[in-house]
This record gives sequence, structure tokens and C-alpha cells, in this order.
Amino acid sequence: MAQTILRSSEDGDRYELASPTALSKAGGFLWNQKMMIQITCRGYATAQFMQPEPSKYAHAPNLEAKTFMQPEQNYYAHHPGRFVYIKDEETGQLFSAPYEPVRAPLERFVFSVGKSDISWTVEHLGIRVEMTLVIPTHDVVELWSVKVTNLSGRLRRISVYPYFPFGYMSWMNQEAEWRPDLGGVVSSSITPYQKAADYFKNKYLKDKSYFLTETPPASWEAMQQAFEGEGGLHAPSSLLQPELSRSDARYETPVAVVQYRVELKPNEEQEYRFLFGPAYGDAEIREVRNKYLSKEGFAQTAREYADYISKGKGCLQIETPDKHVDNFVNNWLPRQCYYHGDVNRLTTDPQTRNYLQDNMGMSYIKPEVARKAFLIAVSQQEKNGAMPDGILLTEGAELKYINQIPHTDHCIWLPVTLEAYLSETGDYDLLKVPVKGMHGDTYTVFERFSRAMDWLLSARDERGLSYIAQGDWCDPLNMVGYKGKGVSGWQTVATAFALRIWADVCEQEGKNDLAAHYRAGAKEVNDAANAHLWDGDWFARGITDDNVIFGIKKDPEGRIWLNPQTWSILSGAASTEQISRMLPQVDSQLSTPYGIVMFAPPYSGMREDVGRVTQKYPGSAENGSVYNHAAVFYVHSLYSIGESDRAYDVLRKMIPGPSEEDYVQRGQLPVYIPNYYRGAWQKYPRTAGRSSQLFNTGTVSWAYRSFIEGLCGLRGDARGLRIQPQLPSFWDAIKVTRLFRGATFVLDIHRSADVKEVVVKHEGKVLSDARFTNIQPGERYELSVSIPK
Repeated sequence: MAQTILRSSEDGDRYELASPTALSKAGGFLWNQKMMIQITCRGYATAQFMQPEPSKYAHAPNLEAKTFMQPEQNYYAHHPGRFVYIKDEETGQLFSAPYEPVRAPLERFVFSVGKSDISWTVEHLGIRVEMTLVIPTHDVVELWSVKVTNLSGRLRRISVYPYFPFGYMSWMNQEAEWRPDLGGVVSSSITPYQKAADYFKNKYLKDKSYFLTETPPASWEAMQQAFEGEGGLHAPSSLLQPELSRSDARYETPVAVVQYRVELKPNEEQEYRFLFGPAYGDAEIREVRNKYLSKEGFAQTAREYADYISKGKGCLQIETPDKHVDNFVNNWLPRQCYYHGDVNRLTTDPQTRNYLQDNMGMSYIKPEVARKAFLIAVSQQEKNGAMPDGILLTEGAELKYINQIPHTDHCIWLPVTLEAYLSETGDYDLLKVPVKGMHGDTYTVFERFSRAMDWLLSARDERGLSYIAQGDWCDPLNMVGYKGKGVSGWQTVATAFALRIWADVCEQEGKNDLAAHYRAGAKEVNDAANAHLWDGDWFARGITDDNVIFGIKKDPEGRIWLNPQTWSILSGAASTEQISRMLPQVDSQLSTPYGIVMFAPPYSGMREDVGRVTQKYPGSAENGSVYNHAAVFYVHSLYSIGESDRAYDVLRKMIPGPSEEDYVQRGQLPVYIPNYYRGAWQKYPRTAGRSSQLFNTGTVSWAYRSFIEGLCGLRGDARGLRIQPQLPSFWDAIKVTRLFRGATFVLDIHRSADVKEVVVKHEGKVLSDARFTNIQPGERYELSVSIPK
């Protein structure tokens, strides 16, 4: 049934959606280190670029925030987008591609999301329209090709109208006009400001936007109202006329619309190419035109961008009984990891936890990028060993928005993410690198991590529980500890986990006294968690400033939270007996058809001693959604205790499909994991499972790690590659190709009644301890792996 609405290409490189209405918000995204565009199947687009802060070149029809992508983004007729109107000159009939704004019923619709391009094929009234978007590897510009083909078997006279709105650019100053010298419509504006100092900040912003045509049009419009008239976008008045009015916009909302009048013989096609983007001035526009606006320029750009994206192909190829999972893991998950580590979510001050976790994923894709990120992060360590709320990536960058709110968790992520990097690379020399800090102090990486662990041990109350300030990993838990006394149950056990990891690193480095010190610290923290946070069947989420424990059985809302259970498993705070009590509670209270929710039940109104998480809509975002970041931590913990079936079940539900019913309910293509799916499954079943459509999420590095190290069980250590697969019980075999430290491992993993533990053979010989050592870069190793039935 799934094939009727969505299918993947044979090699998995593309997904094709056959309806513009079944998954109306479904989209894809492209990026380079200066820009990002997310575009839906219906043609609506959200794009931003860095200069160096996030900016837009196509705006909404009102003033808008320029830095955030919104969850479950609502689209409307005048939302920024990229569209083409087609008019039959003989009958006056009208339709548009991809689907908006006319919304005419189409005979054929294909929205095709590739890893390095996005395209549409639309057929109506005997005319085929093919639209393709690519972007370059470095510049901020969209390259659009539009091909129109006559399928009707007779001569056709049509007009083709690309419609690219600029939107409301500025309340201070905006205009647009056709520029024959540049070959396109160019809009100009002044970024609004009030402070005199901001004039100098804004002086060299790219406040022009352009729409350039390779083929000179017959006519154009540059003013939105002149284009729409009284007909609106569904039937613009200007399209009733033989030609557009060649308007300009003078402190009026600008637009770029051009007209091509074309006569097509049967099966004849006509192709047009356009550029859309921002610029500082005319010289830059000319340069972009000369560089890209030609058939050869488009072809070269497509090749170069495909090569750029291929550099993020990752280190794992799997062949399992679930071909949909294979496709996602082999093609799309490493791509999303690469995006995060490549551009740091297109911000100049990523939250420290995001920066470290996003770059953890690069350990498996471009380890040198992860290495550099650790050095940058610790160079901004505070004098007292704490880590800042955000990492500044460009000169003049400032901590903004959420990074001005004090959170206490950032030190935790140093050893937690380093563990993955060291496992993958064995690069313990990183720890010896001296790093000069922003305060002029110089310590080695090892010393800076130790100082961070010491800060975590110090940031606790008299009970030994970790302070929360105005948030931990969960940002909107902002009122638990804003008076300075509240503590976090999650942060307490997460601190113990971080200390345990760091103790292992200390031991590996031969610093046994330090290892003992941090293990003792971890035990002390775990003991405090058990003394004050254990509620009989699960751990509490925290204790407020007024000494009220929450996330416990007597709470009608926010009764049980996932994170404290997850990290108590990882930290060792939870005994085997406690785990046996916790897991059934997670199953019964937090499990849904779309994954594990972050907590339950969701809050229905403000709880002033917990914070704004309780004000979010029930089942959305952090208020009890299937928040995939929390869910993937749970997966990691489950693999750590051999709970392979539970782990795989949660991991599989992060990926949309494979049933048509599931795709429709989530409303998203399986080309990325979103930050959440709606929760409140029992309270609001109609909206449960709906995707946020946001692909910025710390989930993906952990998901990739879980497939590599958990499911496939291929995790490095100082000596080599450990092999401990954890297949779900209903799988008998998988095949894996794993790139590791310059070598290629090809593994045939299968169940066998003849073994009681994992047995690995190479060239007929059994490897001791299921570990491959003495790995030589460039070599290919074929291994047979038997696991117990």
C-alpha cells in the first residue's frame, strides 16, 4: 500500500511522494556552510543564510523572527515559496506547480527529494512541468530549472509565469524593479534598526534580493499587489491580461514574476533557468550571474554539490530484514548527522550541549571536525571549570536568546561525547594538547575536562544533588531552581555517568588516583540520587526551590519522566532490581505507537515551580511529546544492558513508515528524524504522532551511534574493534560494512545454535574476546560473526 503514496528509488538516494495533499507539510532540505533551504512538496520554502548572523532573502508578508525555524510550521497563501503558473492561452485555464497557489487537481504529481537536489514533476491540461532546485557548495544562491513539455499531441500556446515572492522586506525602506542590465528583478531594502551603533553593524548586510533569468521574458511584475489585483494568488488579476504590466515597487511589497509566451509542438519542451538569492550590490549580482546562469554552470554546480554531500556518507552500510531501515541508515541518517556537524545548525552561538553532541556525530563521518570542536569548546571554558551556555564560532558573536539563561548541564557533555570520539579514533593524543583559554589560562585538554568534572562535583547541594539553576538538558524547566535551591534528578545521575566515563579515561591514561577519585565521586552522586530521588518504581525528575519533589507517583501530571530512568541506568545508580521495576513503568506509561514520550501525563497548565515546559501545548515539544532526543538516550541505555528488543523498538519508531497510515499520521518523509512527534496519544489521538518537521535535533548523532555501536555492536576501544551485535530477537541475520580507522570491515552476522556467546572468525580463526586488533588502514577484513539463538 505504501507504494501508492511514497516510494524510494532502487538505490535509496531519493524518495518520491505522489500526492501534494496526503502529507501536505512534507519536505526536504539542502544546505551549505552559508545557507539552508527547507521546501515542502507544495512549494513553500523557509530559507536562511549567514552574514554572519542568520538572515533571510525571501520574507513573510509581515515582520518575522529571523533566527528560528518554527515547529509544525504553518503555511499560508503568502508564505515564502517558489512557484510557476501555467496559463493555456487558448482557453485561459490556469494551474500552478508544484501545487500552490492555484491548487488545481493534477493528473500527476511527483515530489522527489534527493540527497543533493529536490525536484517536482507535475502534469495537468496536457502540459508537464518539471522543477529542480540545486544549490552551490559555497555561495548563497538557489539554482532553479523549469522544463515545460507539451504532452497533448497537438500544438499548444501557453504562458509560463515563475512567481518568486520577496515578501515584506523592511518597514524602513523597500523597493523592486526590473533591471535589464542584470537580467532580472532586483529588490532592495534597509534592515530596520534604531540604535546608532547598529547602522555600522548593518552597513554591509546583503539587503538586496534578486531573481535572475537566463532567457529574457516577455513581461514582468515587481509589485505584489499589481500581480495579484483582486483575484488573489489563486487567480491573479494580472494573468487575465495578455501580458504582465511591467510594474515596479516603490515602498510597496516587492515580488518577482516573469512571463514567457511559448508555442509548443507535440512533445516539444522548453527549459528555463533562474537564480534566486541575496546580494550586497550590483557587482555581486553580476558575478553570480556570470558564474552560474548557464546550462554548463547548472550542470557543474550539481556535480560539485553532489560531491560535497557525498563526503557525509558515513561509516556504515547495513543489510537487514527491514529494507526501510536499511535505506534510512545507509543514506539519510548520516546525511542529517553531516548537516549538523558541518554547519552547527547555522548559528554563530550554538548551545554548548548541541555543539558537542552534533560534533559527536562527526566522529563517524569526519573525525577531524569533531576533534577541532572539542578544542574550540574547551578554549571557552570559564575560570572555575564550568562550560558556557553557548560556544561562540565567529568574531563578534554574542550569546543570544536561550544562551543568556543559566543552565547547569554543559560540562556533562564533554566526556559523554568524547567517549564516542575516542572509541572511533583511538586518538588519545588529543588529551595532551595544550589549549589557551579565553581568560588567558592554558591547560591541556585532559586538564580542562578534569576541571569540568570538578565543577560538576562542586555544583551540588548539601544532599549531594545537582543544582538546576534555570534549566538542565530540558531548557524550559526554568523555574525549578531559579531561586538557587532547586535540583535536577536527571542532572544528578547524568553527572555520575559523566564522572564514570571520565574515570575510565583517566585509567586509560595511567592516572589511577584520579580515576579512583572520580569513581568515588560518581558513587557519592548515585547514592544521593537513591537516597532522595527514588520513588519506589522510578526516579523523580527533581526537587524544586521550595523542596517539593516532582516526577513522582502522586503527581497527576508530569508523573514519570524518561530521562532520569535512562541516565540512572547509564550511571549505575539503578540496580538490576530497580531496572526491573522501571522498565515496565516506562512501557506502560510512556510508550505510544510513535515512540516513547518524554514524560507523562503532559501538563495541562502552568505549574509555577516547574516552569514554561508546563505552558507548552500538551503533547507538543517538551511537554510530553515523543521527544526523540530523550528517546534516543533511552535507546543508548537499553543497549548498555542488553535490552535489544526494547532498544530496537524505540529506534525503529523514530523513522516514519513503512505503512501508508503511519506516513500520513506523521506527515513526514523518511529522510530525517524530527526533534519530536506529537504525544498526548490517549488525550489527543487525532494529532498524536504528527511530526514537528524540524530536522535540527541532537537525536541524530545518538541514533547513528546506536545503530553502529548498539545494534551492530561495532565499537572501538584503545586496542581495536569490539564486536558484540545486539540484533532484535526476530532477526536471524544481517550483513554489515563498517569503515573503521581507515580499514573496511565486512561482517556476516548470523544466529547459531552452536554458540552461547559472540564468536568472531577471521580467515577461519576465532578472535579472542570478540575483538579485532592490529588494524591496518587500507585493508579489507571479512568476518563471520555467530551470535546465540
